[in-house]
Amino acid sequence: MKDKLVVLIGGGGFVGRYVAQELLAAGARLRIAQRRPRDAWFLKPLGGLGQTQFVAADVTQPDTIAAAVAGADAVVNLAGVLKGDFDGVNAAGARNVAAAAQAAGVETLIHFSALGADAESASAYGQSKAAGEAAVRATFPNATILRPSFVFGREDQFTNRFAAMVGLGPVVPVLRADVRFQPVYVVDVARAVVAALVAPETHAGQTYALGGPDTLSMRGLLDWLAGATGHKPAFAELPDPLGALIALLPGTPITRDQWRMLQADNVVGDAAGLSALGIPATPLASVAPGWLVRYRRNGRFGKLAA
Repeated sequence: MKDKLVVLIGGGGFVGRYVAQELLAAGARLRIAQRRPRDAWFLKPLGGLGQTQFVAADVTQPDTIAAAVAGADAVVNLAGVLKGDFDGVNAAGARNVAAAAQAAGVETLIHFSALGADAESASAYGQSKAAGEAAVRATFPNATILRPSFVFGREDQFTNRFAAMVGLGPVVPVLRADVRFQPVYVVDVARAVVAALVAPETHAGQTYALGGPDTLSMRGLLDWLAGATGHKPAFAELPDPLGALIALLPGTPITRDQWRMLQADNVVGDAAGLSALGIPATPLASVAPGWLVRYRRNGRFGKLAA
């Protein structure tokens, strides 16, 4: 990757910052493209002088993407939304990036999708991710598509959100207690990107499902987080009709579409994944306690109950 110019679309986000660190360490030059470049300026000190550029770009505006990818050796599209304009960002936006990369003669395209991408999904999010994959394949056939499960890391909205909820006790409601996840460590995801970029002859045109070594149910995840933070709430598993009703109400922590996403497991199964990219999967328990200390019952410096 030495001196290769890689455009990270959405590079200032949670996953993007880790991808940027791995690429900078590999000697790549980066161009961070996103709507508000200033939100990614914190990445500048991570590289050498002139190693990182910043440009304003929006995947819903093809002209801005065409300008952002001009002269690039590789493009990594991290843009995506969990709510809002699914079709504009996850589907049409993916098409815009692939078309711009193809027109610019970019050698390698990495497209971030999601493990729940499915044209038959009950959720609009899952459908839009599947449409985005189809658009990328039609426009840039040799793109590498990465489908991560829920991504965890120090700044995530996964372990942090649920750990905070566990600490609210004494009773914590649980939606879809038996639905299963295979959460993947953000550093492993970033290393997967680099692996795909370094060996395009092997990974071009492939789709990889990225999941960690742990398969957890929703209830199992909450039980583990409670133990890791020293809380002992009572968990109340809500019946599906009540969960569906909660998702319909305004101001609740789950949207109707997210409720639909929870109707299916989010696991890798037999699909090629991290191992096919040469990346060992990191267990949740080996890294998460380092940032979950803030949620301990007796504070950051409190000891866990025996």
